[in-house]
Amino acid sequence: MAYEYDNQNIFAKILRGEIPNTTVLETEHSLAFRDIQAQAPEHVLVIPKGAYVCFDHFANSASAEEIVDFTRAVGQVATALKVDPGTGGDGYRLLANSGRNGVQEVPHLHVHLVAGRPLGRMLREA
Repeated sequence: MAYEYDNQNIFAKILRGEIPNTTVLETEHSLAFRDIQAQAPEHVLVIPKGAYVCFDHFANSASAEEIVDFTRAVGQVATALKVDPGTGGDGYRLLANSGRNGVQEVPHLHVHLVAGRPLGRMLREA
């Protein structure tokens, strides 16, 4: 399957510096910044700098260096926010939406790291 990347999406514009953001962490291959529509006290988006539409596109097409960098960036953000259980934090949720049924709104891979309050169950039985 071919993925069509829209280089005019909001995250592409953020990566090009056309739209400002509140950066939490920047690495060679990843950028983490605060969500402007935060759903919890801590709500950070982590995105790869490469043009990847969704998680499976990234997992199947990105270089090993990009994948390692992105994964470590997520962990570094959790540590920086002091929400990682390994160092005494109360925990967090990661969420990545993909495609229509996943309700993906921006066609650039992004992981939401949400924390700072009890988040409740993720899904309810139908």
